[in-house]
Amino acid sequence: MNPGAVVPTDLARGVLDRQRRALAKAITLIESTRDDHQVAAQRLLEQLLPHTGRAVRVGISGVPGVGKSTFIEAFGTFLTSIGRRVAVLAVDPSSARTGGSILGDKTRMVQLAADPNAFIRPSPSAGSLGGVARRTREVALVCEAAGYDVVLVETVGVGQSEVTVASMVDFFLVLMLAGAGDELQGIKKGILELADALAINKADGDNLRAAERAAAEYRGALRLFRPASASWSARVVTVSAVEKRGMDGVWEMILEHHALLDGNGELRSKREGQRLSWFRSMLEDGLLRHFLERGDVRELVAALQDPIREGRMTPTDGARRVLDVIAGGGRSAGTLVD
Repeated sequence: MNPGAVVPTDLARGVLDRQRRALAKAITLIESTRDDHQVAAQRLLEQLLPHTGRAVRVGISGVPGVGKSTFIEAFGTFLTSIGRRVAVLAVDPSSARTGGSILGDKTRMVQLAADPNAFIRPSPSAGSLGGVARRTREVALVCEAAGYDVVLVETVGVGQSEVTVASMVDFFLVLMLAGAGDELQGIKKGILELADALAINKADGDNLRAAERAAAEYRGALRLFRPASASWSARVVTVSAVEKRGMDGVWEMILEHHALLDGNGELRSKREGQRLSWFRSMLEDGLLRHFLERGDVRELVAALQDPIREGRMTPTDGARRVLDVIAGGGRSAGTLVD
């Protein structure tokens, strides 16, 4: 597909008509890094924005080995079985290093990928976490305009990606495991503070009792943290993705949370704050990129590599000298290095 040959108005019409081919073309346009394609992508989004905002946005994270893919497939197929249209997106910071996406060819979610009422899209295959997150946000908007009324955003990486996903969804669900020794190991305080709910997965067979014990421990731990919402206290549930058990309970909890925040105005306020945060993040990323692309800055950064690597200059001093280019009106690299 040649994104440059696409007329945004025609493409927007196809997306609104729920044409999967138009949706795929729109996402390809958004993910393109060419300047002209980005201009066209923003024109497209402007036309689609009035048709967004009505989906339930859910972030899903989880510790390694928790069965996140199995859970998303079980949850997604449950949602489509009750008439919902589901989009699954990923924030994958590792793609900047590997050049690929963990979602890959969707072999992790074969049943859901074949569902006509579901759409699975990996994150872009290059760029910083900030860039990947921006595209994921914009792809989510396009999916909403295409009639997907539940958007599941999966964190594939760890650490900052959880914070990033929490900043673009209405409800943040963290999957946990039982029977792994200390039940609080492997989960950071920051993640507990972000969570609207914890789901103890693999609560089946011989592991059922351990899952119930783990749930009790997590409920106790959550009392120590300030909830993410003033009107909602994080909950803990047990589920079995393999047995497809507990999916209805998770959905009812999400709907209850959505209705509560929508009713008291907190959902609107939250989304407004997310948009402003997104704007500031994009502004910062753009300013940094343009600054580092300046010829004098590139020259200075190159000149500082050896002194910093060899320990003759601290990274802090090196950064200060680069930033002095702004205050000093573009003094030469030689002047600042000497």
